[in-house]
Amino acid sequence: MLVVDDHDLFRTGLASLLALEPDIEVIAQASGGRAGVRLAAELHPDVVLMDLRMPDLGGAAAARTIVERDPSMRVIALTVLSEDDDVAGAVQAGACGYLAKDAPIDEIITAIRAAVQGAAWLSPRAAEVVLGRIRQAEHEQAADEDGVAQLSPRELDVLRLIARGMENAEIAETLNISPRTAKNHVSSILAKLGVPSRIQAAIYAVRRGFD
Repeated sequence: MLVVDDHDLFRTGLASLLALEPDIEVIAQASGGRAGVRLAAELHPDVVLMDLRMPDLGGAAAARTIVERDPSMRVIALTVLSEDDDVAGAVQAGACGYLAKDAPIDEIITAIRAAVQGAAWLSPRAAEVVLGRIRQAEHEQAADEDGVAQLSPRELDVLRLIARGMENAEIAETLNISPRTAKNHVSSILAKLGVPSRIQAAIYAVRRGFD
């Protein structure tokens, strides 16, 4: 495995403890994200234990590069902080594990063994954040589907024209309706989709293929 951390004392100490395990071999250490990416490409370790906060290249960016180059390589994020964005960034980058630096060595070893077996290992805080993001995404998806379902066929026509950048007068002319009716349709669409402006409605429509 490869250990990547810019704090020399922590990195060497952790590597020494891991090397005591009969089934774990630390083949290299790196003091920065760029060196970690290079060594991962050269040595092909099964697991990379990666600090997230490094001055030259952040752990999430390094993890993404490593996993994109070799999807079979397993990256475990290790950091002092457990901020929501850090957790989400690490998971989205392809990390299969997320641990706090103050985690017991036994937990780190368990996470490494789990990674080798293809399993994920998240600290309780990281698991909470990931589940929260999943619930939020599901809620937003459900809200989107509900919003579209509420639109009438005519409102869907108006939404497509909004996505093409048309103003109310152009929409009215295209659909052979009055400008006032077009304006009413636009107001109704914004309310049903729960968006504040026609620009947001246009972005919504484009993302969902209504253009």
